[in-house]
Amino acid sequence: MATSKKRINISVSRELDHALGKLAKRDQVPQATKAEHLLRIALEIEEDEVLDAIAAKRDTSRARFVSHAAAWR
Repeated sequence: MATSKKRINISVSRELDHALGKLAKRDQVPQATKAEHLLRIALEIEEDEVLDAIAAKRDTSRARFVSHAAAWR
């Protein structure tokens, strides 16, 4: 199954370009592929932070707990 990709143009600092180039060379992948991989990781971290904030808001002394079995029914 082929996945479609969208090309985006971004401007990066000289330092970031240098670091990205070195990482891509180390991993023997194109610079754009390495940038996509790092962006994917950054988005996962961002998602984790949002979900953690939601969980922290819900974690109160009055919170109701549901068993694992009940949660997955």
